[in-house]
Formats: sequence, C-alpha cells, structure tokens
Amino acid sequence: MFRFAAIAAAAVVLATPAFAADNCSVQVEANDAMQFNTKSIDVPASCKKFTVQLKHVGKLPKTSMGHNWVLAKTADMDAVAKDALAAGAAAGYLKAGDARVLAATKLLGGGESDSVSVDATKLKAGDAYSFFCTFPGHVGLMKGTLQVK
Repeated sequence: MFRFAAIAAAAVVLATPAFAADNCSVQVEANDAMQFNTKSIDVPASCKKFTVQLKHVGKLPKTSMGHNWVLAKTADMDAVAKDALAAGAAAGYLKAGDARVLAATKLLGGGESDSVSVDATKLKAGDAYSFFCTFPGHVGLMKGTLQVK
C-alpha cells in the first residue's frame, strides 16, 4: 500500500511542472453588475498563442446585459469602443473587420461562454494593451490591462 501511494505521489509531482508551465490561457468572468473578475492579465513572453475564455456568470440576456472581451492597443480602445457602438447590436457591438481589434469574443448573455486565441507573437513586451467590453455603457467599468512579461 505504501509503495503504491509513493508511486502515485511521485507521478503527480512529475506531472505538475508541465501542467503548471502552461500559463498561456486564462478564464475571465463577467457578471450582471458590469464587472470582469480581473483588471489585469499577464501573458508570458514564452507563449506563442494565448487563449482567453470569457464566461458570463450572470443571468440577464445579452440584449440587456451582454458582454464581450475585446483586446486592442490602449491607444485604440476609445476609438474601437466608439465604432463598436455605431456598429450596433446586429454586429455584436463590434465593427466588422476592425484591424485595431487584436482579438474578440462574441457577445454573450447570462450563462454563456466563448473563447478567443491571440497570436501572442504579435504582442510586444512594453506595449500597452487593454481589454474591455463594447456593449453600450460598459467600457467605463469593464476594462483592464494586458501585458506581455
């Protein structure tokens, strides 16, 4: 019995570094109080691809409390949000083909989730990136920073 427990423990210890080394993804939650559960995301410089899973943990539908996760350079955030608002609900509050948008999930209602992958090789350490929600009126509260470390 002791030998089996020791082997099992060793297997877990040996497997842990590979699992722990995968910091190339994050889950972000959004709620009915117009909040993300994080204000900053660090992307390890070693990541080639970085995946964000957005989960809307609220209960309200996307027509009244929709959320998305949009990534852009911080300098472009206000203009992207303005153009997203003009694009309207039918476009998921995101201007089609906007080259300033580096990544974006679809617009979600309560209980829904979506994920998006970012080509992390195109993100530069030292550059300022912001993530935000483009649903009308949300960008003021639902925003944060993303940096490559």
